[in-house]
Amino acid sequence: MSWKNLVLPLVLLCLWGLQEQVAQAGCTCLPVHPQQAFCQKDVVVIKAKVIGVMPGTHVDKGLTKYDIEQTKNFKGSKLFTAIYTRTSYVACGASLTKGTEYLLMGRLQSDGMLHISACDFYQPWDALGATQKNLLHWFYKKGCDCTIKSCFSYPCCMTSPTECLWTDHMLGNRYQARRFTCIKTDTGCCTWNKGAAWLWE
Repeated sequence: MSWKNLVLPLVLLCLWGLQEQVAQAGCTCLPVHPQQAFCQKDVVVIKAKVIGVMPGTHVDKGLTKYDIEQTKNFKGSKLFTAIYTRTSYVACGASLTKGTEYLLMGRLQSDGMLHISACDFYQPWDALGATQKNLLHWFYKKGCDCTIKSCFSYPCCMTSPTECLWTDHMLGNRYQARRFTCIKTDTGCCTWNKGAAWLWE
């Protein structure tokens, strides 16, 4: 048997092994700055309390339905009474707790339903600091003309004047995510802007 006849079986074996590793590892997501998540085109941003859970009861049995009570709309104009996610963690299903109020950045589907995954940004409302709530309310939408570039290791350089370098991953904290937003200045360049710590609900 020539080496050419061995190439296809070896490639298939490697792909099978890679698929097995991904399935065993479960869901893997890259970190996203909350402003970056907010500015994505198909994202709806709301504050809502989870009031009910119905696992696997939707037409698609692989979905869990969370009944929600929406109390604030930050992006989007529709009032939602439910949000859906994949039941399986391997399929990046999100896990929400009944009775907890959340900041939810879900994706609006073509059928009008709101979906969320483990890779989308969502946090209990009480876990957000006063500064981050202020940024969410007033400043994230003003920074959507800017690009937040994630930096995982040095060197990390800007490639455009409309970029802000997000270095929380290298420093091992969430300082920029909790306290800063990337805003375009009068010169047309984007830069980090520190939010104020006054509280609103």
